[in-house]
Amino acid sequence: MPSRMEVEDSPEDKGRTSKNASSHQNVEELEQEQAIDENQTINEEYKIWKKNAPYLYDIVITHALDWPTLTCQWFPDREVVSGKSFTNHRLLLGTHTSGQASEFAQIASLQLPKRDGLPGEENIGKDQYDEDKGELVAPAVPRSSPFSITQKINHDGEVNRCRYMPQNPDLIATKTTSGNVWIFDRTKHPNKPDKEGIYKPDIVLIGQDTEGFGLAWNESKAGHIISSSEDSTVCHWDIQQFPQKASPLSPLTTFKGHDSCVNDISWNAYQENVFASVGDDGYLVIWDIRQGNTPVRRVHVTAGSKDRPEVLSVAYSPSTEFLLLTGGGDSTIALHDMRSMSTETASHGGTTPTNKLHTFHSHTDEVMHVVWSPHVPSVFASGSADRRVNIWDMAQIGMEQTPDDAEDGPPELLFVHGGHMARIADLGWAPNIEDKWTLVSAGEDNVVMVWSPTWRIWASDEVRPRAGELERRPKKAAAAAAGAGAAAGSEEESGSDEEADEDEDADEEMSGEGEPGESDTEPGRSAAGGSVRSSVAPSVASMRSAAKSVRDAMEED
Repeated sequence: MPSRMEVEDSPEDKGRTSKNASSHQNVEELEQEQAIDENQTINEEYKIWKKNAPYLYDIVITHALDWPTLTCQWFPDREVVSGKSFTNHRLLLGTHTSGQASEFAQIASLQLPKRDGLPGEENIGKDQYDEDKGELVAPAVPRSSPFSITQKINHDGEVNRCRYMPQNPDLIATKTTSGNVWIFDRTKHPNKPDKEGIYKPDIVLIGQDTEGFGLAWNESKAGHIISSSEDSTVCHWDIQQFPQKASPLSPLTTFKGHDSCVNDISWNAYQENVFASVGDDGYLVIWDIRQGNTPVRRVHVTAGSKDRPEVLSVAYSPSTEFLLLTGGGDSTIALHDMRSMSTETASHGGTTPTNKLHTFHSHTDEVMHVVWSPHVPSVFASGSADRRVNIWDMAQIGMEQTPDDAEDGPPELLFVHGGHMARIADLGWAPNIEDKWTLVSAGEDNVVMVWSPTWRIWASDEVRPRAGELERRPKKAAAAAAGAGAAAGSEEESGSDEEADEDEDADEEMSGEGEPGESDTEPGRSAAGGSVRSSVAPSVASMRSAAKSVRDAMEED
């Protein structure tokens, strides 16, 4: 006789089990179909973007890394080589192999085409327009890579974030999966990593138990660095305590003002002791390191957002003391003015009501990054899980739009970069004024892109084509040349999508300057159509037309 635990299922139980198994199988099949449909959509969008890229960019450089990087940052140096048509730059990267290979903090060299003279000085020749293909064809160039890895430093686990110290770019901080922050002096490490995989950080910063992604050096106080963690803390260290104090260094202060994961942090560029933090609890917390573990202000940024309350990114303006941006899980970006909030000190249990100056809408998924332009005070970029990097100009808030323009997005949406096929892992602006409209962005699919929107985004009215010039060109050729950038260079992509490449030449990676040609494209209209917003947002030079609330916030300071 079977024991109690061995009683056979009744026919009814067997039928119920079979039904549950069938239902589970149907769910899996539905998820597989949805994944296939999503991949097809991504591929189609990429094909559209790729075909229109020459019209939308002055520069596009695409590089497929061996492994994805979760972090990217421009180094401040810019080398001009006499007699060369490019300038040399460096990028700071990491690796994310999920334990399948060795991990490194990496430095890459990059060659960017020189930009001599004003846009519009040279026109795109008719011989570059292919009548059969109906598109511009880039002139042939040597297929040498403008992108290469020059130094690898062994790292224990994936590199969640990597940032150099502003006062000494040779000192590099990395955020590890263990929660510790490692400091490397890159000049003390060989370009090629130790084959035995030995990790040799010069300083170890301890104090957090779990991993995180927030990492920020203080640009005013050398050696001061903060790190955020999933353990709901922010730690502050001063590495100048080393070597008087031996490594590992404990934090000067551990800040506890959040109830869950702290996602991002940002120092105030004008108040050297003040920084902001944001977390999954939906709060923006302002801290002053002189007051210890007591928040200056706690702001419930996502009040009323029940589905996606988390705040994922924060950035203080580098040009205006009281302005900062936050990006949320609800796919929006909020602009805040600290002066519009209550000045009373908030305890851990108390909150201060938020008064957002403006909310930016365009992304369709959570906003992972917000980064201010270091050159144009009203401009910033945002990176999202929707695979898009958007460039915004606050000076265009409230500008009048035609119905066609409004379909492309709000007036403050200047440009949409749609070249990534996976969510955005990190992004940053080029630090040099000569490259002020150039960005780097990293996707979670191994791809790093360096790009600059067409000059028509930012050029002043003085250098735009004159109407009389446009009328002298054949209409078809002029339309095809609208806002075009020369596309040349080399692409080093691992893996391939046959559909995406079926009608493309070998020049999948494009690098070069877009010498704007004559065009009959109507100002304010997209040259690409589809999902990519193009060149035709109003000029940044028209900052006088900003919405009053934002303009006043920027000018009062």
